[in-house]
Amino acid sequence: MTRNSDSSPPVTPVTPVTPRRQRYLGIDPGLRRTGYAIIERTAKGPVLREGGVIQSSPDWPLHQRLQEISKGLREVIAETQPEAAAVEQVFSHTRNVRSSLLLAHVRGIILLAVAEATIPLLQYSPAQVKKLLTGSGKAPKEQMQHAVKAELKLTALPDPHDVADASAVALCLYHSLRFAA
Repeated sequence: MTRNSDSSPPVTPVTPVTPRRQRYLGIDPGLRRTGYAIIERTAKGPVLREGGVIQSSPDWPLHQRLQEISKGLREVIAETQPEAAAVEQVFSHTRNVRSSLLLAHVRGIILLAVAEATIPLLQYSPAQVKKLLTGSGKAPKEQMQHAVKAELKLTALPDPHDVADASAVALCLYHSLRFAA
């Protein structure tokens, strides 16, 4: 505490408070490639800060592939420090039950990694993601990529599609939290 030389009350120096970055993690689960995107809230709207894929080798046993995805996601969370995360829900294909089950394993390790990082998590169905970004719950993948490009003011379509899908999920989270605030 410092005092003024006159008889004014003591003055406490003010330490500027740096606001925490509002970063949101979107995750598109996949056994071969899990896409992720970090979107940050700015005065000019959402900005894509980072996007990528966490890959696992199809030659590895399932438990090692899941471990690799988990390790990669934990690294992303540790480096980017998101405030919240969102993941796309698994939808079951009756024609390919095996793929749905494998994808459920991937979602399980994603949910665990997010829970262990004590990050709030929201889950969206593919139709919810499509409807929020395009107005139609049945929008084709190409329309979704263009919607993500426009919303994030990107110069090119997000590539690979796993990053575009993860960006779409992150944008859903961004808008959900904006309206909840």
